[in-house]
Amino acid sequence: MKNISGKWPVFVVVLLGLLILFGPSSDSKVSARDKNIYKELKTFTEVLDMVQKNYVEDVDSATLIQGAINGMIKSLDPHSAFMTPEIYKELEAETQGQFGGIGIEITILKDVLTVVSPIEDTPAHRAGVKSGDSIIKIDGKSTKDITIMEAVKKLRGPKDTQVTITILRETMTQPRDITLTRAVIQVKSVKAKAFEDHIGYIRISSFNERTATDLRKALADVGEKTKPMKGLVLDLRNDPGGLLSQAIEVSDMFLKSGVIVSTRGRTKSMETKTMARDAGGKEITVPLVVLVNEGTASAAEIVAGALQDNGRALIVGTQTFGKASVQTVIPMEDGSALKLTTARYYTPSGKSIQAEGIRPDILVRLVKPAEEAENHLEERLREKDLKGHIKPVQEDGKPLEEARPEELKETVDLARDNQLKTAVDILKSWHIMKKNLAN
Repeated sequence: MKNISGKWPVFVVVLLGLLILFGPSSDSKVSARDKNIYKELKTFTEVLDMVQKNYVEDVDSATLIQGAINGMIKSLDPHSAFMTPEIYKELEAETQGQFGGIGIEITILKDVLTVVSPIEDTPAHRAGVKSGDSIIKIDGKSTKDITIMEAVKKLRGPKDTQVTITILRETMTQPRDITLTRAVIQVKSVKAKAFEDHIGYIRISSFNERTATDLRKALADVGEKTKPMKGLVLDLRNDPGGLLSQAIEVSDMFLKSGVIVSTRGRTKSMETKTMARDAGGKEITVPLVVLVNEGTASAAEIVAGALQDNGRALIVGTQTFGKASVQTVIPMEDGSALKLTTARYYTPSGKSIQAEGIRPDILVRLVKPAEEAENHLEERLREKDLKGHIKPVQEDGKPLEEARPEELKETVDLARDNQLKTAVDILKSWHIMKKNLAN
């Protein structure tokens, strides 16, 4: 058996660090909780010692410790994660709206790596990767038990390098290999266009560092094309979220006053209440319809909830994803980082939508054209489906039962995008109804 006594100082340093972190107070009074921690730490070091001395192959100490950290964080909830320096850099690149990769949003659904949606005009989108595809292998290696961060590390890489994914789709009889050439993925989070009758349309696909800035430009552009603009559709469908600060800034553009969002965590520092700022009449005041669906999550739900609860917009579509937790990224000295769920957020009315989602004012299910395959994610993939999701609680901390979707009056249209058509039709008739009511 190989002598590994030279690696013990690593364990001693780790143990001492944990003892400093969880050790007794200065008056040497050790609580029952402290004693339990000491007991568990003793077991931890014993297991490390046994693995180092008896495992069939020599294992690097750093690998073992990182594995222990990953296991600890993985046991918390689906959104907390430990990031190596390399993965942390990837996250920073993503929030800046540009990174090297194939262009897909992914999640773990029933322990399987699953495509939430391909990003438009990217290698994955052009190759025909679809929402709901299971990725069972990456470069020939099984994705069983893979974490999101591990998958991101494997899928992303320098421009012009290749990666092969093996996908399985409900309509497939056997898996299919797709070899993709990575590209620089530039996430354009804001797109805009004008409809007839002075109706504007803006789509926000994610919330990165440039979203609020790009939205201002888009609003100015569509405002010129529809002058005078009589209504606006804000499309947040399949928007997985992003930066909380950007969600607040976007909401503020449409609100003159009122609460935007509040957060509550275990520490006082996580208790916040963000109010809309009076922009001196510069906020967007035209009638507003917000489109949402099961893929609308996190920061996108904050915007929808703020506009709905303040009576600023009509929400149209289907019930949203239901992710109402806040993740804080804590950088470490070695360049790694901890993404930790530190708070729940609440809509202006004080309601938590965790594992429930935003209920639209008008329920409009998407009617797919006959030539398009059905997306089996549309009805089932939401926060409550993720293993280990955080349970909803009220603002005072009391448990909140996960509510069933409320049955609302359904509007059906056979147009290619009947949800968008419904929103536009509502805005076209808005000023007519207002005029008639005035008379």
